[in-house]
Amino acid sequence: MKTLTCTAPGQLDYRTDLLPALQPGRAIIRITRIGICGTDLHAYEGTQPYFSYPRVLGHELAGELVDIDGDTGFVPGEAVTIMPYFHCGRCIACRVGKTNCCERMQVCGVHIDGGMTEYLMVPAYALLHGHGLTYDELALVEPLAIGVHGLRRAGVQAGEHVLVVGAGPIGLGIIAFAQLAGAQVTALDVNDSRLGFCRQQFGLTRTVNPRTEDAFQAISAYTGGDMPTVIIDATGNLKAIEQSFSYMAHGGRYVLVGLQRQPISFSHPEFHKREATLMSSRNATRADFDQVIDAIRAGHIDASSYITHRVLFDQVGDQFSSWLDPDTGVIKAMVSLP
Repeated sequence: MKTLTCTAPGQLDYRTDLLPALQPGRAIIRITRIGICGTDLHAYEGTQPYFSYPRVLGHELAGELVDIDGDTGFVPGEAVTIMPYFHCGRCIACRVGKTNCCERMQVCGVHIDGGMTEYLMVPAYALLHGHGLTYDELALVEPLAIGVHGLRRAGVQAGEHVLVVGAGPIGLGIIAFAQLAGAQVTALDVNDSRLGFCRQQFGLTRTVNPRTEDAFQAISAYTGGDMPTVIIDATGNLKAIEQSFSYMAHGGRYVLVGLQRQPISFSHPEFHKREATLMSSRNATRADFDQVIDAIRAGHIDASSYITHRVLFDQVGDQFSSWLDPDTGVIKAMVSLP
């Protein structure tokens, strides 16, 4: 089978591997779709934490189940996706049901080799039924679940002002599900085309570009002077993360979904007087995945509309670097395998 490996920052190489042989407690999937996300792009450019080379990228996956060990309720030939966070089941986080932040977490495509290959073996517990979703939709469940988990962490309520910083694929999912929760959403991004996508796709009237306007004044006007009670960062950009502390309402919550390498600095007195809450949001839980699948099945989320670029697996090596350029207008690149 053919596999694409990120051998070093800026370097992708195809190789030929042996087909996986089924092991106890495992399942084998024939990969049909691979979504490209910020984690993959950051790994390619050498800025992704928790990463070592060489590594096979890819964790937004859909495929056909080929074989599975044990009586699991899954049937070879059915369409599936996976929860790509492989957990130990023994640490304190796993024991209390927070498998998304397992101490010994192995994320497919980050800590261990991922799905940029024709066949992939995964733990059987990681499988999710397709429930009639298309392969495109199934490959988008994981990034949408990341956003749902961030909103779950924030405990967003109907009517709240929510500021989503970063209108990339993760941010767009946060926006969509925040709207479903009844929140009043403002999107902030430095890319006008992404803000335009928010207006067109979600009917969002509150958008802010801090490069071309006074972001504080715009956000204050949108919130009637109250400022957002929930801020969710989906950029992983240090400057954006630190600046967003100044936008937070008194009593507000700030959730970091985006991830970057550097220490974060903020004014303790300003944070303290707000009695603010700062949280990280890592990965997603099965409940988040189920919520996304249910929303797509019900027609509340048009997942496939996020796909702006399509490419065949054999073309990924040539086109991957172009997706780092904002001028390409990429929201979500989707890789297809025959």
